[in-house]
Amino acid sequence: MRTFVSRIAVGAALSAMATGVAVAQQAEPDNLLPAEQTSEDAQSFDDAFPEAVSTPVVQGDLEAELKPNVHAWSTDNVQSLIAVIEGIAAEGLDPADYDLQALKTSLASGPSIELNTLASKNFRWLVEDMRDGRTPMDARTQWFVVDNDREKYRTADLLEKAVVSGNIAEILSTLTPTHPDYGRLKEELAKTPASEPAKRKLIRANMDRWRWLERDLGTMYLITNVPEYQLRLTVNDKIIKTYRTVVGKPGRTATPQLAEMVEGVVFNPTWTVPQSIVKGEGLGAKVLNNPAWARRNGYKATKGANGWVTVVQQPGPGNSLGRMKLEMPNRHAIFFHDTPSRHLFNNANRALSHGCIRTENALEVAMLVTILGKGATKEEAVKISTSGKYTKVKNKRELPAYITYFTMASDINGDMTTFQDIYGRDKPVLASLDKPRVDNRTNESNDEVIVIENNPLAGG
Repeated sequence: MRTFVSRIAVGAALSAMATGVAVAQQAEPDNLLPAEQTSEDAQSFDDAFPEAVSTPVVQGDLEAELKPNVHAWSTDNVQSLIAVIEGIAAEGLDPADYDLQALKTSLASGPSIELNTLASKNFRWLVEDMRDGRTPMDARTQWFVVDNDREKYRTADLLEKAVVSGNIAEILSTLTPTHPDYGRLKEELAKTPASEPAKRKLIRANMDRWRWLERDLGTMYLITNVPEYQLRLTVNDKIIKTYRTVVGKPGRTATPQLAEMVEGVVFNPTWTVPQSIVKGEGLGAKVLNNPAWARRNGYKATKGANGWVTVVQQPGPGNSLGRMKLEMPNRHAIFFHDTPSRHLFNNANRALSHGCIRTENALEVAMLVTILGKGATKEEAVKISTSGKYTKVKNKRELPAYITYFTMASDINGDMTTFQDIYGRDKPVLASLDKPRVDNRTNESNDEVIVIENNPLAGG
């Protein structure tokens, strides 16, 4: 039986969602999306830090001997840096990584090239770890997020500002993730005693995972924590609506960690069946040899002159992608979509898919994304979704979508919770905390690109 959402029910749901979003932003629905990006403050560095600021007093002409990325440090600035390092454990980092004793010893001898080099190096290391995360890339299993913070907060610029202004702690604090969950993990770490080292290490690992992402996730975005099996629509870091999810099975089809932009929505999608199923599982031959069965299940097959068979499942209530998929192009072919097997959302263990993320109440998600992205009005979205026809809606404003993996985080009720490490991704992260810090990390994952031939039929 065809199962279309009634206009009345959809309208009521969307109206309720719009009210929730408006409360979060204190704005009308038309103002829900982030404003267009504006250029940075026109104030120059020279304006912000004029030459009147006193320069450090050192013995001899040390400036001529300084290496690139090395600046002259006053003793006051070094003392401020030492204070930051002594308190850096509160951020889940290890003071031992930053030459604390060597800095103190060098400071005792007064200004010198050695002190400038040591202080500059450790400031840079603090920037790297607080901005990008301490975990080396080879320990970030299936992590494919490009973090643009490296361009927004350039190490050399921060170093120069720090030594000129003397605001060492303040400048480093600007790198702290803004998401409330980072602060909650920090609070959890503060109240967890040293007698619970395993818990402290797990907290530190998940604090670091927030640093792998951009510092500011944006005003409005979708975010899913894979081990939690939940998707959130978030505005100003407040949860507006949550949806249960089905994610990839452990192994090759595990869902990777991504940060992509949702460009639009496909309502009533078709599904082009992967050749691993068409040929490998014999679906092509079955569709060609049993037309009545193929019609009942919405399959159409095309056989080329070279014998190549292509099978496409048409839109309909039995389509394996359900009634929508979010358009978020990425090299791994991962996206959010509906499913006809909605009973699976009642399972406690929902790691069942071939990599893509199946979403509860997916049609509501699709219409909200369309409306908030200004691809269509509420009335247009309802009409399109209930038409039964394949329709791709391009949004005027894209919506960030984050696919994350936290094994300790706030759940959808706001309670700090530990989630099952369904993919075994904690082990290399935890192990890296016991190893010496890795310098000069690249911003590219060492993992190969994994394009998952999504089979929505497998596991529902």
